[in-house]
Amino acid sequence: MQTERESHGRIIFHVDANSFFASCEIVRDPSLQKKPVVVAGDPKERKGIVLAASYVAKQQFGIYTTMPLWEAKKRCPSLVVRPPDFALYREVSRRLFQCLQRFSPVLERASIDEGYLDMTGRTPTVHPLALAHHIQQELLERLSIPVSIGIAPNKFLTKMASDMKKPLGITVLRKRDVPRVLWPLPVEHMHGVGDKMAKKLHALGLHTIGDLAKADRERLRQTFGIYGLRLQEKANGIDPRPVDPVAAEKRKSIGHSTTLPYDMDEEQNLLVVLRQLAESVSARMNEKRVVSRTVQLTIRYYDFQTITRSQTGMDPLWDAEDIFSYAVRLFQKHWDGRPVRLLGVAALHVFDRTGAVKQLDLFHYEKEAKMEPLWKTVEQLQAKFGARALQIGVEPLSSDRQTKEGEER
Repeated sequence: MQTERESHGRIIFHVDANSFFASCEIVRDPSLQKKPVVVAGDPKERKGIVLAASYVAKQQFGIYTTMPLWEAKKRCPSLVVRPPDFALYREVSRRLFQCLQRFSPVLERASIDEGYLDMTGRTPTVHPLALAHHIQQELLERLSIPVSIGIAPNKFLTKMASDMKKPLGITVLRKRDVPRVLWPLPVEHMHGVGDKMAKKLHALGLHTIGDLAKADRERLRQTFGIYGLRLQEKANGIDPRPVDPVAAEKRKSIGHSTTLPYDMDEEQNLLVVLRQLAESVSARMNEKRVVSRTVQLTIRYYDFQTITRSQTGMDPLWDAEDIFSYAVRLFQKHWDGRPVRLLGVAALHVFDRTGAVKQLDLFHYEKEAKMEPLWKTVEQLQAKFGARALQIGVEPLSSDRQTKEGEER
């Protein structure tokens, strides 16, 4: 890993497409350019929420992502609504990253609409600010996609910078700017701090990024482990992570295990522990903005015999209820009734999520949108004949896998 001294002098760009889904729809139909546009699911079905809003819709009518579509229409009766076209968004994303690749081969795709470029040593005769303007203009001319660009010496600062001016913003954030620019901000505005983490930081009396930067390191370590220390480093403008072109392909896991206060054989009590573990794993996944398709359960019995079993599904997951559901199914299949000494839950092979909330996950939404006619039929039958008249089957478990317990690789 690079030290702070070794990383000094790096030039990192974070390129973030503005209102990407809505921008793609405007590319397809330029007559929408100055109109309030949203991409949203069918309001007659369960996905009637705003997936993306143009800046006209945002700034003039206060419409935001995840707002119910009925409320968006109430705020703006002339709202233009487009159904999501995932094939279009993937194709525009492919072309966008193809363009970015021309400026630097050291390109890390963070999601469908944002990525990091390591420009260190690639701008000997052109100022980075001028190059950012050139990239921004080229993406507008070639793809008609507006982007905001952050320029900084590391990934954390450049991500924070790109969020500061939207749309079509370019922001330079140097390490020496951190006390003046970042420290006064609420801690929940910090990249990597989700709602749950923010509440925990508030409970410690840490309300701003500056509070976190100057907090007692040992207290952070005891409360949050290594993640708390890494957050504090970022709050001080330190982030040695390289721009990694294959980061999304690397496999790692997020897990949590606990030794029970006594050897426990009451199923309800064990399920309570599983729920707590699922919530812990979910919180860490949200902080790291990752998802997984595989949940692993670890059971260590009173005699120290240990088993690990996993289940893989089709859809990305990170919500505590989904993780808990997988863990319960594994537990009920593989627990033999003996007293349990330790339980562990882990999400294996995590990867960056493509949206901020479940409704915005591109692939999850696409799959569920295709299921809408079935859900609608099921709901109609249950309304007519009763809730137990028709039930959806449970997907078979995948083959068991042996892995180490409670690790984060």
